[in-house]
Amino acid sequence: MTPLFVVRYEAVIGSFLGETSGRLKRLFDFVRTHQCVLFFDEFDTLGKERGDTHETGEIKRVVSSLLLQIDALPSHVVVVTATNHAELLDRAVWRRFQLRLEMSAPTEAQKEKWFVRLQEKLGTPLGMAPKTLAAKLPAVNFSDLEQFCEDIQRRYVLALPNANLKQIVSERLKQWRSRFTVDQST
Repeated sequence: MTPLFVVRYEAVIGSFLGETSGRLKRLFDFVRTHQCVLFFDEFDTLGKERGDTHETGEIKRVVSSLLLQIDALPSHVVVVTATNHAELLDRAVWRRFQLRLEMSAPTEAQKEKWFVRLQEKLGTPLGMAPKTLAAKLPAVNFSDLEQFCEDIQRRYVLALPNANLKQIVSERLKQWRSRFTVDQST
């Protein structure tokens, strides 16, 4: 089984000049000695476009260092990254990755299946048909959908033994829809 190493950007980014590049070097020195998958979430924090006039020279050095480190990796290290802001990535970053996957927004059918599973997990009806809930929830991505379901589950468990799941779902849906409307207008 190949180990997965998850890089948390807050553990890599430093506030002092050269600190981030040094941390990246130590990270890459470590993974070079292991057959592994190296996963960077929020990769846009490290791989930002170097031509961005709002960025400091430090981030430009970090991106250059990052690219050199990726280039020097042996073939037994697989690098996987994720970002919600692909438009912010440096063009040279894109050349380091042979495969790019874009996750589209969940379809109504996918959202419905998600709610059916949530209902099964909770062992009780949601108070609204999964199909109806799927049509009403404006989930932009699967992360939003998962966050919505986790919120419902958390509130349901905390309200036990007198939990009203129908009320929880209705309130969360109303709050979620208002948040989505605000996000879309900004």
